[in-house]
Amino acid sequence: MSPWFPSAFRALAALSALSAADGYFFHNQGECRYSSADLKDMEFIDRYYFNKLELLRYNSTLNKYIGYTDIGVKNAERLNTDGSAAAAHADLDTYCKHNAANFFKNILYHTVEPTVEVTTAKGSSERHTMKLQCSAYDFYPEGIKLKWLRNGVEVKDGVTATEELYNGDWYHQIHSYLEFTPQSGETIECQVEHSSLKQPKTYKWDPSVPEGKRNKVIIGASGLVLGLVFSIVGLVYYKKKSTGRILVPSS
Repeated sequence: MSPWFPSAFRALAALSALSAADGYFFHNQGECRYSSADLKDMEFIDRYYFNKLELLRYNSTLNKYIGYTDIGVKNAERLNTDGSAAAAHADLDTYCKHNAANFFKNILYHTVEPTVEVTTAKGSSERHTMKLQCSAYDFYPEGIKLKWLRNGVEVKDGVTATEELYNGDWYHQIHSYLEFTPQSGETIECQVEHSSLKQPKTYKWDPSVPEGKRNKVIIGASGLVLGLVFSIVGLVYYKKKSTGRILVPSS
């Protein structure tokens, strides 16, 4: 049997289809191995299988092909002398390092700052008269820390929290609760630590406007704006309809 391993991946793919049509299966598998973000230990492994048996492998660390069967050994000798090994070694930079760098930049190191709300929650215990909820939405990646600060000092008593919840769209959310008895003049804040933030960010609870009243104000303002928009649209429509009409007085 003559050597038939081409050096180009497209030729390999075409050969795989032809072999499969005759009841045989050819498989090529490229692997990029690394353990650090600087990619200094990057290694490219290119494997060739025939009917689930590995025949030949390229190793970028050794910069040569290695055969594991008689046909594999013959092809390894040919590929190591005809320049194919040097061509395969170029994939270490153009394929492995290039795609790994994109992975770190666009996925692993990509961050999205959470949207945070501090609101009054229902269901305070008999021990305390107030319950607050600090919610962080739509952050990426996971790994966030919420702290409650009372007059700048971390509060641990009366604090509960949910697990980080996966939204199903790459983003996450989490909710933390604080039960306490309010005191005049104090400040209550929720502090958020996340990889998207250069430093912890605090969100202050404002008790000056009750939650129910605040919501009513927002709804009322929204209704006012919406009514104003409809009024303007109606006036413009009336003006267009009235243009060109001649009013004749009735007898």
